Amino acid sequence: MGIRMLDRRTVIATAVVSALLAPIPPVAAQASTAQVPAACRSVRDPDLAARMSRDIRAALSSREGTVSVAVRDDDTGLTCALASTRKYDSASVAKLVIMEGALRRAEELGRGLTKWERTNVRPMIIRSDNRSAVRLWSDLGHARLSRFLSRAGTTSTALGPKGYWGLTRTTAADQMRLLGVLTDTRSFLKSRAYGLKLLSQVRRDQRWGVPAGMPRGMKAHVKNGWLPRATHGWRVHSVGAFTGRGRTYRIVVLSHDNPTMAYGVRTIERIAQAVHRGLGRGHGPVRSLTPESAVSEVPDGSAPSEPLPGRDEPEPDAMS
Repeated sequence: MGIRMLDRRTVIATAVVSALLAPIPPVAAQASTAQVPAACRSVRDPDLAARMSRDIRAALSSREGTVSVAVRDDDTGLTCALASTRKYDSASVAKLVIMEGALRRAEELGRGLTKWERTNVRPMIIRSDNRSAVRLWSDLGHARLSRFLSRAGTTSTALGPKGYWGLTRTTAADQMRLLGVLTDTRSFLKSRAYGLKLLSQVRRDQRWGVPAGMPRGMKAHVKNGWLPRATHGWRVHSVGAFTGRGRTYRIVVLSHDNPTMAYGVRTIERIAQAVHRGLGRGHGPVRSLTPESAVSEVPDGSAPSEPLPGRDEPEPDAMS
């Protein structure tokens, strides 16, 4: 009897240890992401990685919805990935790849941007102008943009159907790669400085999100997306590169199932604060959280709010 009881306790203990060591499953589409640890790693600074993982979990501890995070700091080699391969409608974040595609085409043709290209690229980025995005999307075409995505190393981004660039499906991991095209000194894109300059000039009311908590001495290069749809509520995304004091790091936060735009913005900014605090090296923040009163709740207009006729829109879990 004593031996059987001992065996039983051994089996239970083994099961508990196995459960603790098992890989963490992807975030459930309707569940809180707070229960899933962010996997931050840094060979050069493992203590920073551990703190960052705890801080990101804490930032999500009381938040609902579906959230994916990717972080990369070139200085410490720190990387973080939380459900970073989950797919989302890109909303206006798709304008990043449209801009990069236009810059790359000009380079391939051995020229700078034409006057027409500049008069569309600039407003598309700095004020998120949708008419400019439509013009460039149509002018570049799916084939060229798909080739660019392949050259950039993306693995899961699928361009939106026909003229619906805002329904491009993307992941946090791929958005990190697209930011890398602009920030990596070994990038194949030679005109990357121009792209970064435009992202640093995004107008004030669209600079919420990942710049929150940014330390003094850094410059934010940011693009956001905000779109409600019939399924999964508000998509609220923010992607950004941060440069200054001889360093560069990138933050990507994608989310949906947000009840309001303001709720999604606050979730993103809590995560961003945790990242900037960890990477700030003691420098105080220059940017605080965006007041809810400053969030307009007006969609970015990048796609219809209802599903497209005849187009299946699978649940995110089916595409993770």
